[in-house]
Amino acid sequence: MTETPSVLVIGGGSTGCGIVRDLAMRGMDATLVEKGNLTHGTTGRMHGLLHSGGRYAVSDQASAKECIEENRVLREIASHCVEMTGGLFVQRPEDSDDYFQQKLEGCRECGIPAEVLSAEEAREMEPYLAKDIKRAIRVPDGAVDPFRLCVANAASAEQHGARIETHAEVVDVLVEDGEVVGVEVKHDSGPGTRTHKQPGTTEKIYADYVVNATGAWAGQLGEMAGVDVEVRPSKGVMTIMNTRQVDTVVNRCRPKGDADIIVPHETTCILGTTDEEVEDPEDYPEEGWEVDLMIDTLSELVPMLKDARTIRSFWGVRPLYEPPGTGTEDPTDITREFFLLDHDERDDLPGMTSIVGGKLTTYRMMAEQISDHVCEKLGVDAECRTADVPLPGSEDFTVLRDYMEEFGLRSPIGRRSAQRLGSRTDEVLKTDGPNPVVCECEAVTRAEIRDAIEGSGSDLNAVRIRTRASMGNCQGAFCCQRMANELTPEYDEAVAREAYHELYQERWKGERHALWGRQLSQAMLKYALHATTMNQDGDPAETGADVDFGAFDSGTDVAGDESGTTAVADGGSKSDERDASTGGTRADK
Repeated sequence: MTETPSVLVIGGGSTGCGIVRDLAMRGMDATLVEKGNLTHGTTGRMHGLLHSGGRYAVSDQASAKECIEENRVLREIASHCVEMTGGLFVQRPEDSDDYFQQKLEGCRECGIPAEVLSAEEAREMEPYLAKDIKRAIRVPDGAVDPFRLCVANAASAEQHGARIETHAEVVDVLVEDGEVVGVEVKHDSGPGTRTHKQPGTTEKIYADYVVNATGAWAGQLGEMAGVDVEVRPSKGVMTIMNTRQVDTVVNRCRPKGDADIIVPHETTCILGTTDEEVEDPEDYPEEGWEVDLMIDTLSELVPMLKDARTIRSFWGVRPLYEPPGTGTEDPTDITREFFLLDHDERDDLPGMTSIVGGKLTTYRMMAEQISDHVCEKLGVDAECRTADVPLPGSEDFTVLRDYMEEFGLRSPIGRRSAQRLGSRTDEVLKTDGPNPVVCECEAVTRAEIRDAIEGSGSDLNAVRIRTRASMGNCQGAFCCQRMANELTPEYDEAVAREAYHELYQERWKGERHALWGRQLSQAMLKYALHATTMNQDGDPAETGADVDFGAFDSGTDVAGDESGTTAVADGGSKSDERDASTGGTRADK
């Protein structure tokens, strides 16, 4: 073992980022590897609920108590990632009175503040709730930005000396003399920040201890090491609406069921969810009926959802785990607690521990417990400080300060920037040059985009999760190309084009599940802008085709035109007389 013990964390979700921060703050030589961007897996595909514990107060009180404890911690250390919206458990006339009482008593038993509201009081909070609701329980739910949270944890880890490697997929677990000693990774474009078009490399990373924090992928990594990790992946759909139909988390107050929560998140609302076990966390059907279920069922709580615009849907996979022999058939019955699997004690394979189960709200607690475990294994005496030290961006700071005068920004833009950046606002927004808005939907400025590029390389999806650019109503229709433009001159044209296409396709992946009504029109406009106006489907710079410049209109004197007509921009001619009533020409009749 080296003088400073080295620990390798696999997985760049909330748990992995929390672990590498905790270890680095304890003085460890810590490295994190992630095969995609941070939040590539389950963390980037959740509804953004900061649990009060109320959802588990009847069925899983151990998890409920963990949630309310960590809810209070995250409000302090991650204030720039959290919006305390409050939450309601709403009872409809057909919902059980007995269950409502169980929910209320369960919350109080778990230390979760809970207050009964009449239907009128609940509608005062949320005017668009259905008129026939019966009553509600108010709890301290909130919304959390998982992208911002993970990036902040990773940034803090780096500040304490950790190495963070994204786009570094583990292709082998290194076992020597019956002990895990490290992993081999395949870098997408070499170590460090990602650059498109660069060739990939492989690297063997050795460590005194390895932590498997890959969530739903923990079983696959276990197989590489020759051990079984019995994760039971369970998929759930989330549907994003075009605006905030509610400003409070709205839960249906009934026993387990699909489509029972609405989470206000930034400029949108997220509807969730389903719970269906799958074999492979990356290969499962994404079905239209699941999206329909979200809208149809949750419209019973908030009727206006029926006519609202859906902008995209996405699916996430929960990393559910239960000890062998439990035999639970329904994934909704599996505990949401987390488990440490010491492979030395469990499988006679020293050098590695897996952490499975849990949820984003309890990520810091999970990280603390496994960091304690690693310290014990390595003989390190160091205390956890992550519950007391704020994350970068959440230090003592007035988030709602008006930056209009200081930074030359319109006040709403300044507020949104400050909410995202927190205490980093001065550092990022102070710039000598112009700072125009790049993404109007999410009010993201050039300064924020360039700051994100510094930490992301040419990966515009990594820029997206740091800034929310392209995540608003237009889904990148008006800003994808602007984001790509900010890559120059540091990156060449081929790199910027590749990054642009990758971002565009990632946005389209979720939009294709929402192609009806006004959203279909929006998608058609986006296609027209990018494929037609910007010629992305047939750009000679990418296809390699020769450009026939003679095919373009060269003015009023067109060579070889003996008819006396002149070409116009739409491909017609000035002699075509348009029929105003039909939009056709007389020649069409």
